[in-house]
Amino acid sequence: MYVIIGVDIGTSGTKAIAYTREGAVIANTYVSYNPVDNPPGHHELDPEVLFNAVITSIEKTVQQVIKLAHKIEGISFSTAMHSLIAVDADGQPLTNVITWADARSAAYAEALKQSPAGHDIYRYTGTPVHPMSPLCKIMWLRDHQPQIFAAAHKFIGIKEFIFYRFFGKYLIDHSIAAATGLFDIYKKQWYEPALAAAGIASGRLSEPVPATYVVHGLNKTYAQQLGIDAGTSFVIGASDGCLANLGSNATKPGDLSVTIGTSGAVRMMATQPAWDKQERLFNYILTDELYVSGGAINNGVVLLKWYTEHFLQKQFASGDDLVAFVQQAAQAPAGADGLLFLPYIMGERAPVWDAGAKGVFLGIHAGHTQAHFMRAIIEGINYALYEVAASVEETVGPIQHIYASGGFIKSHLWLQWLTDVFGKEITVINNDDASAVGAALLGLQALDRPGRVSSPVIHSKQNYTPDAALHARYQRYYKVYAGLYIKLKDDFHTLNDIRS
Repeated sequence: MYVIIGVDIGTSGTKAIAYTREGAVIANTYVSYNPVDNPPGHHELDPEVLFNAVITSIEKTVQQVIKLAHKIEGISFSTAMHSLIAVDADGQPLTNVITWADARSAAYAEALKQSPAGHDIYRYTGTPVHPMSPLCKIMWLRDHQPQIFAAAHKFIGIKEFIFYRFFGKYLIDHSIAAATGLFDIYKKQWYEPALAAAGIASGRLSEPVPATYVVHGLNKTYAQQLGIDAGTSFVIGASDGCLANLGSNATKPGDLSVTIGTSGAVRMMATQPAWDKQERLFNYILTDELYVSGGAINNGVVLLKWYTEHFLQKQFASGDDLVAFVQQAAQAPAGADGLLFLPYIMGERAPVWDAGAKGVFLGIHAGHTQAHFMRAIIEGINYALYEVAASVEETVGPIQHIYASGGFIKSHLWLQWLTDVFGKEITVINNDDASAVGAALLGLQALDRPGRVSSPVIHSKQNYTPDAALHARYQRYYKVYAGLYIKLKDDFHTLNDIRS
């Protein structure tokens, strides 16, 4: 039997899976890593640690496949978006991996966002102007680390770094390119006004190729280390967000994917970019026929970890910890007895795109217990995703089906609460590796029929139905929630100024 390996390279770990054409995951390996210690507002990974994690995850998965007497027909990749590494002429990193969570370029993003050039950059690149964007990161490097900026031969992302090591070529798929703030998603080429804003020429970026692009000729040393033939097909793949839609079966226009992991996202497939005049949503490319519109939030399960470790004085490290947190939160009623939480602890992306936003508990009274605060946190995350979904529906079109994925699906209670907030049925595919599965599916399509994608083989799913009475209650609370940021935005920035 032949299998394809799907590799999902994230900011907290890399997972490789072996996926059969019958839709089964028969082997997998996960390798975790931690960010480099840095000042507040900076978030970096060691590129060598990340590269070794990719090698280890593939190598161990290949070993499992060989033990099962299967053969590998290809390897396909999913990667986190918005990363930046400056490399020299020999491909050696001059910086760490600056991840999407890095906010050091906030002042540059804010200035660009308010300018006519910034509006055009959003219009043509599909990426909201925000510190996550490699465009803003390059602007910061240009002014704050001019020696590194001048010495940089290329500005690349995680996947480009891996592929250069493997093949000696600088390649970037259209999906990841569309998340840089530097790429024209209509012409599928680097966008000159954005390059001018960054102060670079297109030659300092990688060659854009479709997500189904296949590469051969793996470096023999790495082929031997991975235990595969040097002629094995490598599919460049796409971004983790786009591939999460594919892997969770949200593959048709009107299909909405809701993902909650460390962060969260709401995404809908579309046949063309959906320009949001309010600049709340991103537009990313999957293939020539499919775009993904939506918005990502900074604050997902990371908030459960934050609260557990800072206020409960316990470690939060696994899916069991997530389930236990939600179970304790369930001691409080829906709506947390009037306690609302604006979950902008880590700043926020969609829909406000404000790295300086802050978290707020509103409505605290003497009757509130630990459980109320814990439930308010979960409900705040749900409201944040619901607000993004409302923007997607307004801009892209009506929601037909909702599919959920990510680490939070381990909790049936959380899934039900999310369903009650949305007021629509939510389907959960029995697959917590949506991006890796999406990479495998895209890889199979690239090897068979380039440019087309199909749905995963569904072996198991569960549907959650909303409680109409609870949805009505949540709607009343949501109306209060939806007005909080606008009322407090200026105060957040005043507090930031005082702190600095």
